[in-house]
Amino acid sequence: MQRLRLFIPLIVFSVLVVFFWRGLSLDPNAMPSALIDKSFPAFTLLRLQDDTPVYRDSLLGDVNLVNVWATWCAACKYEHPVLNHLAEQGINIVGINYKDNTPAALKWLTTLGNPYQFNIVDGDGSLGVDLGVFGAPETYLVDKQGIIRYKHVGIVDMQVWNDILKPLYMEYSK
Repeated sequence: MQRLRLFIPLIVFSVLVVFFWRGLSLDPNAMPSALIDKSFPAFTLLRLQDDTPVYRDSLLGDVNLVNVWATWCAACKYEHPVLNHLAEQGINIVGINYKDNTPAALKWLTTLGNPYQFNIVDGDGSLGVDLGVFGAPETYLVDKQGIIRYKHVGIVDMQVWNDILKPLYMEYSK
């Protein structure tokens, strides 16, 4: 029995190694979403640029990338040139300015360019809660009927666009 006790630390260590090894193979951007294949949540908020009301119906009719961003988000600044490039290629992008300062957000768009068809002000994060936002940046692919088809957590760079989002965008644009 004493000898068996000597192997307990080795057994515990082996179990931990298996769990850590499994964790290393997981994609940190793969966040499951209960909203995939569900309607984009209903909302009534204001547009960033002109304070006019905007509704869920504003997303209907086109395939859109809906990008959650903020000026306090360092990763969003890295992602922004890619979004500008995609917008120049004719990709529809709608912004959700998440828990941000409106004057700072307007200055950001003036300085760095505005890739968005329009921006939704989500100052209190209510739309973000309905979407299950973990933080910025997050990007949703929303089809012509307003159904969420994909959620990407993290930066959209050209590899993410080419490998994941572009094929989906093209598929739902048909």
